[in-house]
Amino acid sequence: MKRIILCRPEGPRNVGTVLRLAQNFAPTELCLVDPKRPSMLVHPDFEQMSHGAEEARGAIMVTERLEEALADCHWAVAFTARVRGKRKRRDWRVVADEVRPLADDPKQRLALVFGNEVSGLTSAEVALCQELVHVRTAGEHTSLNLAMSAGIALFSLFSGNPACQAEPGGSLLDGAGREFLKARLREVFAEGVARTPAAREDITAMIERVFSRAPLENRDARAWHLILKTLGSKLDPRDLGLTLHEKDGRRRKMLARRARRRRQE
Repeated sequence: MKRIILCRPEGPRNVGTVLRLAQNFAPTELCLVDPKRPSMLVHPDFEQMSHGAEEARGAIMVTERLEEALADCHWAVAFTARVRGKRKRRDWRVVADEVRPLADDPKQRLALVFGNEVSGLTSAEVALCQELVHVRTAGEHTSLNLAMSAGIALFSLFSGNPACQAEPGGSLLDGAGREFLKARLREVFAEGVARTPAAREDITAMIERVFSRAPLENRDARAWHLILKTLGSKLDPRDLGLTLHEKDGRRRKMLARRARRRRQE
């Protein structure tokens, strides 16, 4: 399953076009993170560009933070035109072949994350994604429209297969599971082991860097939680406002919040 995530989108025409694209290369979900116009989904330009996808409009998810949009996603790919510190961006054409099995697997959710039309993704948003990619263009003109980029990504992944037979091996850890694991690691190692502020900062940065990007499976997380519990961690998912292993629970909550907002308009 694919999920297109647009962070802080400003243009209703872009969002409407992406919704059409999501239907062209279905099954694909669409999620908006902190859209800049409260009226985005009722704007005339959005309605014009999403013509033919009226039934899909009600399924659009809207969240305040990217963490919410990624909570039930198992792998996140960030599309960025800028170099991000020491993190390497990879060619989307190469990465697309690697993640296509995830996109075709109904039990896994692949997030394709795009930033604002003007400013792109923030450093904090990029840090939440396991993979950074860019779409190669001619050197004479390197700028790509947001909807164009999303269309290229979806077309690259489309196989026409309703499902892909799962290969042997464990299932990937989702976003909420990653956040809980990182919190327990910080609790034990950064807060319990570090003896100086500098050591605490280094350990915290390592946990964020490694455990945000590594291809972790659920069985890896279970092993780590056993270790952390033995070392004294008492942190519970509810302490962080997380509900783990609730199939499609966060999606239902997001849709319910959206329905409440529409009733209030």
